[in-house]
Amino acid sequence: MVSAFKANAVVGQSGGPTGVINASLVGVIEEARKHPEIETLYGAIHAVVGMVKDEFIDLNKLSPETLEIVAASPSSAIGTSRDKPDEEYCEKILKIFEKRNIRYLFYIGGNDSANTAHILNTMADEMNFDIRAFHIPKTVDNDLLVTDHCPGYGTAAKFEACALMGDDLDNRALPGVKIDVIMGRHAGFLTAASVLGKERDDDGPHLIYLPERPVSMEKFVSDVAGVYENLGRCVVAASEGICDVDGVTWAKKLAAEAEIDAHGNVQLSGTGALADFLAGKVKAEIGPKKRVRADTFGYLQRSYPGIQSPVDADEARRCGTEAVKLAMEQDNGSVAIRRTGNGKNYSIELFRTELKNVAEKTKSMPDEFINAEGNGITNAFIEYAMPLVGELPKTEYLGNYPKV
Repeated sequence: MVSAFKANAVVGQSGGPTGVINASLVGVIEEARKHPEIETLYGAIHAVVGMVKDEFIDLNKLSPETLEIVAASPSSAIGTSRDKPDEEYCEKILKIFEKRNIRYLFYIGGNDSANTAHILNTMADEMNFDIRAFHIPKTVDNDLLVTDHCPGYGTAAKFEACALMGDDLDNRALPGVKIDVIMGRHAGFLTAASVLGKERDDDGPHLIYLPERPVSMEKFVSDVAGVYENLGRCVVAASEGICDVDGVTWAKKLAAEAEIDAHGNVQLSGTGALADFLAGKVKAEIGPKKRVRADTFGYLQRSYPGIQSPVDADEARRCGTEAVKLAMEQDNGSVAIRRTGNGKNYSIELFRTELKNVAEKTKSMPDEFINAEGNGITNAFIEYAMPLVGELPKTEYLGNYPKV
């Protein structure tokens, strides 16, 4: 434990927005106001971009009423960025920090954001400029190491569950094959959440494909045709990162010139190419006159207002609060969640882990969450995910009633 010093602080929101990233921001703001060691709390406009450009806002001036609205709002209230700072970039940021006497850094984001905080903290130490750098977890993909789950996942999972509930009812009304491609580059947590709203034995999604289980196109088409023959319809949820048996993503195979971001990630979602490709393969198998449709769930699934999971929002806010508390006693770290109870007795506790334990690493769906066939999920996943999502709407379908 080290003594805190009196200085200014900055908070940034990095990477893809979520439905509760602003709750974490508000948690930081509220807790920072309780500590006289933090004089001014700056908000970095568009994360590291704002830091390097010296573009900040004073978050001390926000009213409690405004903070509550911000906490309930999706997306990133102070803007975000996918810039990957190199050494020169970080040197410029630290010069701005010195100029403004910023000695506390709170960075909300995923594994790349944890790495940015780690780099800045390390470089500051080498310059004999003491800062406290803390990472606050955020990602709809739920793929950060150490933490049981990530703030942002529960709300995005709720979106997927509701979307597939509606899509399944639509598919019942006009039977055919419906394929939904969902975010998830390396981990299938978000796509798996599509099953959480199932109420009836024949509810979709009937098939779920995840990045963790390679699938040949022959098997994919065969699976869909089998369900269609049995039920007269089929709803499919597929991760954008599903790959062929050779380990190469189907999306990458389709991309003549794949778009690459600053972190070296291939652009997988948003084009609709994978969804159209899968639909075309299925249509060729079951017949051109059969109804086959496909959608790609792009950015809509991570910044949709009005469907926050209460548990997710509360935990996101608590993570922001915890980061400030830790900064009063520790030099750096990442906030993580440990599950201490499940089901009706669901509970968590927060703890600190080293930045290096989270930086640039990802986790996948555990084997026990995926069925043996590799085209569905297990009850173990449902028990894991349901507490994070909260109550879902109930629906009714009269077509299964006895005919007279």
